[in-house]
Amino acid sequence: MRLLVTGGCGFIGSNFIRFLLHKYPDYEIINLDKLTYAGNINNLKDLESNRNYNFYNGDICDKDLVNSLVSNCDIIVNFAAESHVDRSIDSSYDFIKTNIVGTHILLEAARLNNRKRFHHISTDEVYGSLEESGFFDEETNYKPHSPYSASKASADHLVMAYYHTYNLPVTITNCSNNYGPYQHPEKLIPLFITNLIQSKKVPVYGNGKNVRDWLFVEDHCIAIDLVINKGIIGETYCIGGDCEKTNLEITSFLLDYFNFGDEMIDYVDDRKGHDYRYAIDFSKISENLGWSPKYNFSEAMVQTIKWYQSHVDWWSPLKK
Repeated sequence: MRLLVTGGCGFIGSNFIRFLLHKYPDYEIINLDKLTYAGNINNLKDLESNRNYNFYNGDICDKDLVNSLVSNCDIIVNFAAESHVDRSIDSSYDFIKTNIVGTHILLEAARLNNRKRFHHISTDEVYGSLEESGFFDEETNYKPHSPYSASKASADHLVMAYYHTYNLPVTITNCSNNYGPYQHPEKLIPLFITNLIQSKKVPVYGNGKNVRDWLFVEDHCIAIDLVINKGIIGETYCIGGDCEKTNLEITSFLLDYFNFGDEMIDYVDDRKGHDYRYAIDFSKISENLGWSPKYNFSEAMVQTIKWYQSHVDWWSPLKK
């Protein structure tokens, strides 16, 4: 089996490639990554000598390159995306180009090369925001609130359009907030961990009461693998961590671990259009494919903290 993984040097993509090669040592992985600020070649440095791993430094918007790689693979797994909400608010152009145009180029290449199997990685942010109760599921209407989530929603619609129009064999997964090793320190959990390692304050948006559902990255990788191999073509699967936490709860956990108090919290102006709450009903993938998160939040968080503590050389250049 030969897989083209786009965005494989990013946080989730690199974890997925490592997961695949561990579980399926005979798989061949082609990793296409543009190596923007979020794509780090060092994320997979330990695989450079693996004969079943090949890296291409390139852009999913490069039609010729994409077509040549798609022609030589069995499955496309699309992680490639601009993904930071704050960056999309400051400047949305790259989000539109990569997340929409890039996805379209990949879909066209899949269609023109004997309708290759296509799996698209998306986010729960396409659904908008929840109040105190309720959950997102596969039937939730799309209501994106940021340029980032709007670009991902557009990509999702394109993927499903190619299924209905061209009978392209596609699946989509919409996941909640991931955390774990190799996540860029601009994101909340690694930002707070690395700040506290350096005895710096942590910036909390607004009142800190925004809620997210947290998913350990390895649980996410297991779910993607299941959907690729056993999911129903043309279906979407929501993947959640069954772990709702306010930003203040995350902050308190980390402060306690590092033996700091509330004096290390720096309350900052809230993000524009900040969604209040995300929560996912993942009963579909649980009932149909037998998946549920296996990692306990506290244990996975400690594992994540220890990874950043032992990989200062990896993250410290990214914070400059």
